[in-house]
Formats: sequence, structure tokens, C-alpha cells
Amino acid sequence: MKPEEAFGAVLKKARSDKGFSQEQLALSCDLDRTFISMLERGQRQPSLTSILTISASLGISADRLIKLTTDLIDENSKN
Repeated sequence: MKPEEAFGAVLKKARSDKGFSQEQLALSCDLDRTFISMLERGQRQPSLTSILTISASLGISADRLIKLTTDLIDENSKN
């Protein structure tokens, strides 16, 4: 699994767990909804600024988002 795909899966789960739509998250981050969609599908890589903004909007630390992403990559590499 590529890092951008893993981040997308983590982002989608975190967003869903908070009960946010892509549009709600995008508005709270001052980002475009299509950008959030592309992140979740692994078609774009987030900048550090985007990661920090998204994590703040979701109420999750940026390091937690990155850790969940690396854990998912490690888990998939074992399979």
C-alpha cells in the first residue's frame, strides 16, 4: 500500500468517526471538498500544512494521523 493510499484510508475513517461529510471537513479546514476526496482516494498527497489543518479540525493530533498511516502501511506489508 502506498503512503498516500494509507493516509487516505486513515483520513476517511477519522472523518467518518467524527460524523463529518467531506464537505463539512473541507469547510472547517478552508480546503476544497474535491481535495479532501482526492486525499481519501490516495490521488493526492497532503502538505504538512494540510495535515496540521485537517488534524485540528478532526480533533486528532497530526502525529496520531501519521502513526495510524504508518501502522496501516506496516500491516499491509506483512500480508
